[in-house]
Amino acid sequence: MRNINKIRKAATAERKAATAERKTAQTVALKEPKQGKNAAAYIEKVELSDIDLFNKFSNPSANAINIIEDEFYVDISVRGNILLISGEKENVNNCDAFIYDLIDLYKTKGDISDDDLIRLAKMKIESPGQNIGANFYNSVLITPRKKIVAPRTINQKKYVDAIYKNDIVIGVGPAGTGKTYLAMACAVSLFQKKLFDRIILTRPAVEAGEKLGFLPGDISQKINPYLRPLYDALYEMLDFDKVMKLIETDVIEVAPIAFMRGRTLNNSFIILDEAQNATNEQMKMMLTRIGSGSKIVVNGDITQTDLPLDKESGLLTASKILNNTTGIEVVHFNSTDVLRHKLVQNIIKAYETNEISRIPKK
Repeated sequence: MRNINKIRKAATAERKAATAERKTAQTVALKEPKQGKNAAAYIEKVELSDIDLFNKFSNPSANAINIIEDEFYVDISVRGNILLISGEKENVNNCDAFIYDLIDLYKTKGDISDDDLIRLAKMKIESPGQNIGANFYNSVLITPRKKIVAPRTINQKKYVDAIYKNDIVIGVGPAGTGKTYLAMACAVSLFQKKLFDRIILTRPAVEAGEKLGFLPGDISQKINPYLRPLYDALYEMLDFDKVMKLIETDVIEVAPIAFMRGRTLNNSFIILDEAQNATNEQMKMMLTRIGSGSKIVVNGDITQTDLPLDKESGLLTASKILNNTTGIEVVHFNSTDVLRHKLVQNIIKAYETNEISRIPKK
């Protein structure tokens, strides 16, 4: 019996020592930052009182903490319902303010995508004094698959606002900046509100730097490859069956720019896509098709024109000479508005730096 009591006392003493050691380690963890990429002596605490907010940060499947750590170059530890932010003082302060802004945004907007989180973090780093909620814009359209289509950069917001305000809008900028996608979302949204009777989608049928040869089929099958991007965007905004019905009844028309000559387009939302491939003559013809109650959105990338070298892009000319015309607004996008793969921004910057837009023929 005495031996058993000794064993029990020894085990109890061992447990007490282990508990004391854990408490000491936890205290040190609360006072000192992690010894990693941000070994520094500055820490801020953020308390997450709402269990749903806590889950958004601590859920293993969520990327919020990893994204915030990478963008602000800090370390974030979760201790109960407390976030401990450690790193250099300026980084920690910016990150601390960002998380409080983010908490408010979660409460009002619900879920925020990883891409939006990265974008908002970069904005906070560039302008620490601004509240990121001011840069999270209202939706333009909710697709049948419940995807929210909304501006995600300042220039995209200018573009959408310009579309709502003006009868003619010209969007100029690199690929991946959402010019066609947002214009299509605006078109569908306003059509659903019965502000327009028709949606007309058009673009120049110009080969992109290679000869495609003879295309078989009827006229619709011949031009379909040139218009495919417009169909792709349209199918994302509306159910497939509904799109087909609207096309069959000519409520939605998708056609090359050559088919627009001689027409007057009334009560229509018109999108001229890939306008860098329209000549000056085609651009003038298209802009003068606008009829009563209609709106035209023209967009393209002047650095990717496939016109012959002796032809000037109608988009370039129009963006210059119509810039100060009442009722027409020109919106310029840049590489910071690119929302595709992150390498796209780097590719665009590399081409801009080297001033390469067109490769002359030999």
